Order: sequence, then C-alpha cells, then structure tokens
Amino acid sequence: MVDTSLYAAFLVAAFALCVTPGPDMMFIVAMGGRGGPSAGVTAAVGVACAMFVHAVAAALGLSALFLTLPVLYHVLRWAGAAYLLYLAVKAFRGGSAPVETDGAAGAGRRWAFWRGAVTNLLNPKVILFNVSFLPQFVDPGLGHVREQFLLLGVTITVMGLVVDGSVGLLSGKLATLLRRSRRVARGLDLFSGTVFAGLAVRLAATPK
Repeated sequence: MVDTSLYAAFLVAAFALCVTPGPDMMFIVAMGGRGGPSAGVTAAVGVACAMFVHAVAAALGLSALFLTLPVLYHVLRWAGAAYLLYLAVKAFRGGSAPVETDGAAGAGRRWAFWRGAVTNLLNPKVILFNVSFLPQFVDPGLGHVREQFLLLGVTITVMGLVVDGSVGLLSGKLATLLRRSRRVARGLDLFSGTVFAGLAVRLAATPK
C-alpha cells in the first residue's frame, strides 16, 4: 500500500519536525509549567488527537478548502489567536489552572487535553502543513491514496505524541518542584502567559 523508500524518507522528515521546537512544543511546555506532569502529557495527547483530525481531513480532501477559500483560513487564524490570548490572560491572572497538587488531577487533565486539542485545531497553519507536507510521501500509482494519507497521519501523530509527551512530562516535573516557592510559581504563570501571548501574536501577524 505504501512505497517503502518514500515511507522511510517520511520517517526521517517527520522525526526532524517532531524534535524541532515549535509552537506546539512551546504550548505543551507552558501547560506543563502551569499544571504539572500530567497536564503536560495530557496537553500533548490533546495536540496529538487534533493532529490526527487534521490528517483525516487532509485524506478526505477537506483541508484543500483553505487553498480555494482564503477567508476560511483567516477566520480560523483569528479565532486561534483570540483563544491563545484568552489563555494568556488566564495565566497572567494566575490561579486558574487546576494543578495536581490541589487535588484536582482529573479536572487538570481535562483542562489540559481540551486546550491542547482546541489550540491545535484552531491553527490553520497545521492544516496547510498537512496539505503541503503529507502528499509528498503519497504515491498515487499504488492506489489506496486515502489509506496512505491515514498511515502517514497515524505515524506522525504517534511520533509527535512520544516526543511532546516526554517534553510535557519533564517540564511538568520541573515545574512541580519549582512551584513550592510562591514567587517561582508566579513566575511560571507569567512565563506561561507570555508563551500563550507570543503564540497568539505569531499566529495573527504571520500571513498565509
């Protein structure tokens, strides 16, 4: 169903992309810093689930709508930027994240998962990435084009989850240790808010 040489090249390219620090990784670091290890890992799971949704959309041809209807791109871009700014304000205000140490682990995981998923889903650049990147490793001559898309999508999703989950776990463990100091805890909130605000500005200011 797949060209083995193309798939091998995809594995190398996907790994390079996954280990290169980017907006998703910075977001997960910030989430781990606010909510602890489980929040960091769960945020990575949310991002991974959203990435798989993007891959399915690309396989079905839905993502191509952004190439023919630019207004959809800009609507989603501004919605994503607004959501990130909302998270930034919550972080700057402090005390809004359900952290592991306050007995709200379940709420913290749900909080982290949905924010990771929504932030990624509202990023139109991820959609365009799937439209431009994945087709390079699909061989229409082999048939089963949709299945090839899905295989590539599952592969990069799992790979990204392993890398981002590790980053979220480490950042969360470090943050849990540091949060024993109120001053450091406040600094982590400010750091998270700055990351969210920076990602919002980056998303809003960078044209298609």
